Amino acid sequence: MMRNSQNLIAGKRKYLAGSILLLLISVTCVAFSMAATDDFDIARREVLLRKIGDETLLQSGDSTSRVLPVKKIAENEYQIRFENNLTFQPDSLVNTTERLLSNNPLTRDYVVNVLNCDNTGVAYGYAISGNKKDDIVACKGRKQPRACYMINIKFKPAGINTLKNGYLLGSLPFLAFIGFIIFRSGKQQQSSPVDQLTDALAIGTALFKVRERELVIDHNPINLTGTETRLLLIFAQSPNQTIERSRLQKEIWEDEGVIVGRSLDMFISKLRKKLEPAPNINIVVIRGKGYKLEVNS
Repeated sequence: MMRNSQNLIAGKRKYLAGSILLLLISVTCVAFSMAATDDFDIARREVLLRKIGDETLLQSGDSTSRVLPVKKIAENEYQIRFENNLTFQPDSLVNTTERLLSNNPLTRDYVVNVLNCDNTGVAYGYAISGNKKDDIVACKGRKQPRACYMINIKFKPAGINTLKNGYLLGSLPFLAFIGFIIFRSGKQQQSSPVDQLTDALAIGTALFKVRERELVIDHNPINLTGTETRLLLIFAQSPNQTIERSRLQKEIWEDEGVIVGRSLDMFISKLRKKLEPAPNINIVVIRGKGYKLEVNS
């Protein structure tokens, strides 16, 4: 009965471990999927920025010179540079950025600063928000003279995506913790057959009250520790049979997730002393194998 119970619990543990592993793999795949989506959105954003540069040149009357590679100068901040000098109309620049960026939730909130190349002074700047009442736009009608300009566009951090990623990454240790608790619970169930027994066991002239962790010899109660109780239970279920040392170590300590670092012999010795008042009960050493609970009628 005890062995079948252990097999059942072991099967449950394997099922739980497999389920947890599958869940962790799924979460990891979702994380990589989200990262891939973010990479795509960033690449698309850079294409839109080049489009802004292209239309700015066309509005300046330049259809031949190049928009230089878009440069990322900080987190969520990019710089559009041009091969030649140009002029720009603030109204047109504002309209161009709004038209190209407003449909993308990752680019709806941004600040634009047009800088002079020579001293990086701000020639013109404005802020656009998804909430129109928060827009800051001034001096729209004043055309800027032809010069070397750079357009810096800083986007508002994608708080929602960052939050999702934070929750996702933060959930991994939580899932690992839940897995540990479930796995640990399964082990405790396996290593605690005491909870499955309600009746006392008779060992020769002694009475072993498993749940109470008590041994009664000649009406005298003797308290047992948890380890002593588990040891005696293994012996009591197989009296006069050799119990291998490796089995005792596994079922008492290793199944609890602890590599045996304490002396099994010490606990056997303590249990032996508590059994001394019962002359017909003794734990003997079977050399090279383990121990046996000898019960004489």
